[in-house]
Amino acid sequence: MNNDKIRIEKDSLGEVQVPIHALYGAQTQRAIDNFPISHLTLPRPFLKALADIKAAAATVNADLQLLSPEMATAIIEAAVEVATGMHDNQFPVDVFQTGSGTSSNMNANEVIAHLASKKCQQPIHPNDHVNMSQSSNDVIPAAIHISCCVQAQSQLLPALTLLADTIEARSHELETVIKTGRTHLMDALPLSFGQELSGWEAQIRENIRSIKSSLQRLYALTLGGTAIGTAVNAHPEFGLRIAKVIARKTDIPFVPSPNYFMGLSSQDAAVEFSGKLRGVAVSITKISNDLRLMNSGPLTGFAEINLPALQPGSSIMPGKVNPVIPEAVCMAAAQVFGCDTTIGIAGMSGNFQLNTMLPIIAYNILLSMQLMANSATLLATKCIAGFTVNKSHIDKQLTFNPILVTALNPIIGYEKGAEIAKRAYQEGKSIKEMTKAMTDLSAEELDNLLDPKKLI
Repeated sequence: MNNDKIRIEKDSLGEVQVPIHALYGAQTQRAIDNFPISHLTLPRPFLKALADIKAAAATVNADLQLLSPEMATAIIEAAVEVATGMHDNQFPVDVFQTGSGTSSNMNANEVIAHLASKKCQQPIHPNDHVNMSQSSNDVIPAAIHISCCVQAQSQLLPALTLLADTIEARSHELETVIKTGRTHLMDALPLSFGQELSGWEAQIRENIRSIKSSLQRLYALTLGGTAIGTAVNAHPEFGLRIAKVIARKTDIPFVPSPNYFMGLSSQDAAVEFSGKLRGVAVSITKISNDLRLMNSGPLTGFAEINLPALQPGSSIMPGKVNPVIPEAVCMAAAQVFGCDTTIGIAGMSGNFQLNTMLPIIAYNILLSMQLMANSATLLATKCIAGFTVNKSHIDKQLTFNPILVTALNPIIGYEKGAEIAKRAYQEGKSIKEMTKAMTDLSAEELDNLLDPKKLI
């Protein structure tokens, strides 16, 4: 850096050159210099949670008469600016950094201290004032929990509810449309479109219930535990008070961790929650693959439905249209599987009193939530809500489905039924035609016994 574009900052290790207009200080600059690994930074929901913690801490410290009202007000105002995203370009620290997330915590402390010092016209120290009653070791795990809960309430659960409601609406709309069922991708007994979609809906509703259950463990905050869980340098009431402040702000029932040693040394709640996100990925992949197969064709596939045509499907084949939304959703789900694996490995990387892979847990769990929320919304609005059914083709498939003979098992037996199904398939005849030719059952009896409506 040119000398006219830098300023000199100091920390416990000595002097550091910092860009002259940067709001951060020496420790953030050291992290920038030390970790040029991915250029991935912690996401906006995490930065907001981090800033909200700083504002809540200042509020509590002022109430406990540990921080002057003037300093507290300045810190709160600065933290609000950070929380709203006004200074996101001042958070350049790489995700792959010190495992406690100390660099990101100090990044927040330095930016907020810089802003607050200007607001109250007196020096506010990043450690002594902004970080009062805290350490990175209890702040970063708390920010993970808070950001997950906030994103779940504001984005993930509404998106999954939209998907479930959209499937339910289409299920009711198509409850009388009967189609050929399939097991092992082979023809099976009939069912209605409504029944098939009800299975999808139930999957997503169960995902919602599972996520809500898992959130209960994320309500526990490590704030007040400080460095290793012994609460050194924190007022005895700090943990309970800050949890109440954050709970009021977010309208989420946060509480102090029942055991700070567990909360600091493990990330079991985040690992569990990531598993629930993987469950969502499993469900939407299943639904997306069904949609792709049902849409396949239009001449040589199942051709049961037509998904909305969103864009040309080929750079060389004119007129081709592909199932782009289900494909994109499946890729997003695959990414969530990768994120979950990373989170699992990170979760078991705690040594003694601290987990040392916190930043990548934060990054991957919030990425998974974003991918699943956006995927659920697109699947609902651009795919399931608008597909049409090729009813004439479905009816034809159903008429010639040899598995309909299963309905005759109680009358003619399994072996006779198998013989009829085999011949019907070989000769290209319907089960009704072949059964009438090979048994004494009348056409009227067969119409009754083989009525698809009675088989669903």
